Amino acid sequence: MARDDRFYAFIIAHTTRSKARVQRIRVEKKVVTIFFVAAALITVGLCYGLYGLTQHAAHLRTEFENQRLRAENERQRIELEKLNNRVEKVEDTSRKLAEKSGVVDQGPLPGRGGPALPLDEMGLATLTAKMGRLEEDLKSYEAVLRERGYTPTIWPVNGKLEGGFGGRRNPFGGLGWEFHSGQDIEADSGAPVVSGASGRVTFVGWQNGYGQLVVVDHGGGLTTRYGHLAHIDVDAEQMVSRGQLLGKVGSTGRSTGPHLHYEVRINDQAVNPLPYLLQMK
Repeated sequence: MARDDRFYAFIIAHTTRSKARVQRIRVEKKVVTIFFVAAALITVGLCYGLYGLTQHAAHLRTEFENQRLRAENERQRIELEKLNNRVEKVEDTSRKLAEKSGVVDQGPLPGRGGPALPLDEMGLATLTAKMGRLEEDLKSYEAVLRERGYTPTIWPVNGKLEGGFGGRRNPFGGLGWEFHSGQDIEADSGAPVVSGASGRVTFVGWQNGYGQLVVVDHGGGLTTRYGHLAHIDVDAEQMVSRGQLLGKVGSTGRSTGPHLHYEVRINDQAVNPLPYLLQMK
């Protein structure tokens, strides 16, 4: 019998105890070729798909890491910006206190400049160190001012701290916000109000918002204001000493009830009175 080259012949033998049987199977070569080609294509496709999944996973990991780094950079940027703003405020206050205390004479600003470089972790460490030095300078200047009697060292009235310095809601029930330039101290109507430090009375009388007001100049650009008074016991240009009676607590002017509006200014710029009150004895 002639052999047909179009087929592959497979012989399968079955043997049992009783008989033996031989089975001959023929498969076209074309079918076998197609099977192997299809198997190869499927294998290549699976490998490519697995590679694609691996690359996609790597891309997702990279993107997640990039997002984490961006979030970390943004957090550091915000921290640096806050610290830089704080340094600028403390630096400005330190300069004013230095001028006032006489430790540093007021004069033209020194020459400064140079290229502006972005802040990084090294910049954060530098700003932190600078902040520490400024705070130490502030303590030194304030010590000089206390020794010379410039800074208030006693509470102007016995009472309870209420509305503080800075932004607050309208106390009369409005929807807006407003800037409060002093510290409110709630006290009984008629309670005595005294000068926080020695100085010269520069204003007595009515002023919008403050009601009955006394302003005392303590020298070196530092002044204190005592607002909403019911009665004033000093005259303009009068010299007063620390603890001297200025007037009585009232609710004159823009006020919701009896209290003292206590204000501290350096070079006519309102500053937070709370640090002065907290260190008073």
